[in-house]
Order: sequence, then structure tokens, then C-alpha cells
Amino acid sequence: MNFFELVYRIVRAVPPGQVVSYGQVAFLAGNPRMARQVGWALHVCPSDVPWQRVVRKDGSLAPLPPDGSSRQRALLEAEGVTFDARGRVIRRHFGDGLSARDEA
Repeated sequence: MNFFELVYRIVRAVPPGQVVSYGQVAFLAGNPRMARQVGWALHVCPSDVPWQRVVRKDGSLAPLPPDGSSRQRALLEAEGVTFDARGRVIRRHFGDGLSARDEA
């Protein structure tokens, strides 16, 4: 399985209402220094991958092409994810318990 496919498997395991960071996904994929490549993988992901559930480690949304961040926020809010006054995901929504075994 190549890195992108592994990223997609991991992200598909993130339940609605939860988020993970690019770094968490890279770590679970066995390449903790490849957070940026996780972003590239999500940029070209299949339509069944819930890309919106991956955010920066501080809970902020990465700037995406025209209105992408607004779309990501709207999708997350529809799942019950809440944001603080600075536009960052509230910590309780982070899927810290997600482990490599959850991706299978």
C-alpha cells in the first residue's frame, strides 16, 4: 500500500465530529515527518475520504483555494464540531484516541 492509500485509510477511520492533525495522520502512517505530504494526499483524495476532518495541530484550518476553508468549516460544523473565537477547533473534538489499529 502506498503512502497516499494509507493516509486515506486512516482518515476514513476518523469518526464524524472528530478531527485529527496532519501530523497525527503522518505518525499513524509510519512517517511522522511527512505531515505536508498528508496535505498533498488529501488535495487529490477520492470523494469518499472525509478530508475536512484533518486540521492543523493547533486546530486551525489550512488555507485552501477559493473558499475551501469556509467549506471545510461548514462541513465540520454540520458534524457538530465547534470552533473557538479564533476559528480553531475546540480541543475536545481532536481524535487523540485514534490509533493505528482503528485504521483497519
